[in-house]
Amino acid sequence: MGVKIYRPTSAGRRQSSVNERVEITDKRRPPTKALLEPLHKTAGRNHHGVITSWWRGGGHKRMYRVIDFKRRRDDERATVVAIEYDPNRSCHIALIEYPDKTLNYILAPAGLKAGDWVESGKNAEPKVGNCMPLKNVPVGMDVHNIELTAGQGGKLVRSAGLSARVVAREGEWATLLMPSGEMRQVRVECRVTLGAIGNADHQHVRVGKAGRKRHMGRRPHNRGTSMNPVAHPLGGGEGRSGGGRHPCSAWGKLAKGGRTRSRRKNSNKRILRRRRSVRYGQLVLPKK
Repeated sequence: MGVKIYRPTSAGRRQSSVNERVEITDKRRPPTKALLEPLHKTAGRNHHGVITSWWRGGGHKRMYRVIDFKRRRDDERATVVAIEYDPNRSCHIALIEYPDKTLNYILAPAGLKAGDWVESGKNAEPKVGNCMPLKNVPVGMDVHNIELTAGQGGKLVRSAGLSARVVAREGEWATLLMPSGEMRQVRVECRVTLGAIGNADHQHVRVGKAGRKRHMGRRPHNRGTSMNPVAHPLGGGEGRSGGGRHPCSAWGKLAKGGRTRSRRKNSNKRILRRRRSVRYGQLVLPKK
């Protein structure tokens, strides 16, 4: 419904599709200047100027929209002014106005539209867009923008179309079923926003051509087997080769099956069931 496919007038048009963004109220509406900040681009380089994240650079210039992830203005009803596009994230954002004319941006959940009202706090109604602690959320409801530490602001489930479900609550901990299939515990003082994130059609869009990726700030991605032996362990060989060894980075670090975390996270102990992963075409349940 929200994805438009063009006529195949060229090779790029044949493979591409675009999001019609039907949830946005007015596509010509400019963003609120008071909630904009400059966004500095690093092109994947660290403070030494060394590339640490490959294949980044260029792209259209963006301004960052300041999002209220904390939602700490309790017992005040805010009116939704508009649903706007945000180039820095996959979901849309909602501009809300409090009774004292203060404006804020929040993540726009599915079903929220201009003219609705949202509220935060333990006394808020359990409706889409409202924010409240987990101890006040009815079991079985879908939530997003989940805090890991009370007062820190939402950290989990912030992408388009995602939602977590409150499956249980016991004592100081609430159990959430995450979109990945992971089941973890979060303290009941942490705040969440009710409902699922909007713009679920984001995942159905096909970029179609390299030019759109360059517009997003992504540069061409070279395979290791297409390089010379001096540049990559998989490079070289007469003609096209299969690599001759397990997939790895340019410095020989294994790319599949290896550890990616540099240290143990304290939140790991609250994971009751890890997300399922598919490795080499076979379903593997991660070790506890």
